Amino acid sequence: MYNGENAQIFDHAKRTADMLVKMFGSRCEVAVHDFKNLKKSLVYIAGNVTGRKIGSPITDLVLTELRKDPTEIEDIPNYKTQAKNGTVMKSSTVFLRDSNGKVMGALCMNYDISQMLLFEADMKEFLSFDSNHHRSENFYSTVQDVIQDMVDQVLSGFKKAPTQLTLEEKIEAVRLLEEKGAFLIKGSTEYLASVLGVSKFTIYNYLNKIRTQNEYHLEDSV
Repeated sequence: MYNGENAQIFDHAKRTADMLVKMFGSRCEVAVHDFKNLKKSLVYIAGNVTGRKIGSPITDLVLTELRKDPTEIEDIPNYKTQAKNGTVMKSSTVFLRDSNGKVMGALCMNYDISQMLLFEADMKEFLSFDSNHHRSENFYSTVQDVIQDMVDQVLSGFKKAPTQLTLEEKIEAVRLLEEKGAFLIKGSTEYLASVLGVSKFTIYNYLNKIRTQNEYHLEDSV
């Protein structure tokens, strides 16, 4: 048994183990190892993922790390492991040191991800998108927002103030908005007219011209 500082270190590690398992649930296991006796280094365990019990030996991974110079021993975060029962886990190991920097034990966390891996393929399929049908879609709270955003999208492409557009550019703007279906919304004609600095009747004239041209091209292609 340890006294003083070392006892506090292991007490803190054990309380941390309990807290982690309470936080992450039954798929989480946290083991505390004391390196005084590597044959029976497991002195505390919270949760049960690997099936080990107190008195179990240290792992081969930790043994490999302990062969290094103490100054080169580093914590090992977020690595993949597998228990004898086939359970696949995400694991992390934090080495416990005293005030002199001596490595005296480790806190090892294992999280069972086996069930998650079973759903991985299904999730990838569900979260995939059809690259041949990419669409951009905005969601609005009011009809006015819809009209304003569609008009802004089109007019921003001209790189100039809306009232400074030439006749041809204004007609082109109307054509683009017609293709987007903007004029299916009541009030869009009046709004566009106010932005362009023309009357709504002018917008109607542009629309009639565009629709007539479209009908002509349609009949011509039949």
